[in-house]
Amino acid sequence: MSGTHVTPTPGRDHPGERAAADPVRLLAIRETPLSVDEVFAAVGDAAAGGTALFVGTVRSHDGGTDVEGLGYSAHPTAEAELRQVAEKVAADFPVRALAAVHRVGDLAVGDLAVVVAVSCPHRAEAFAACRRLIDDLKATVPIWKHQTFSDGTEEWVGA
Repeated sequence: MSGTHVTPTPGRDHPGERAAADPVRLLAIRETPLSVDEVFAAVGDAAAGGTALFVGTVRSHDGGTDVEGLGYSAHPTAEAELRQVAEKVAADFPVRALAAVHRVGDLAVGDLAVVVAVSCPHRAEAFAACRRLIDDLKATVPIWKHQTFSDGTEEWVGA
């Protein structure tokens, strides 16, 4: 048919469907309280259809014992290793934006210990990338937790 225009079906070749050129927007290890709003704002991207955010908090118990408080310590290379984790996640998923912030120092029950977020073109990708980000951060970045329990015992986790 002469003169008929067919609109192509949008595909994965659109620039918004691909990873951003530099998706790592915020990485930090801090002694100051963390902000969910700061991390969420850092991953805002007009091409992202899904944003997944994980917030890790200090819980009131662990292993059947009440937690009084805890302290996080980080190796001097922790932030560089956090960058390696973030860059690997960004290489494995179509990440539009990524952010991760971890707290160090003494924290109380209810305090935010870690906040990570990832935005991607679609929700499934965002969920998967965010899960990989927090799981790899916890598994490989040298940050150690020292817990103090209500019964007077204590333990180091990850050390």
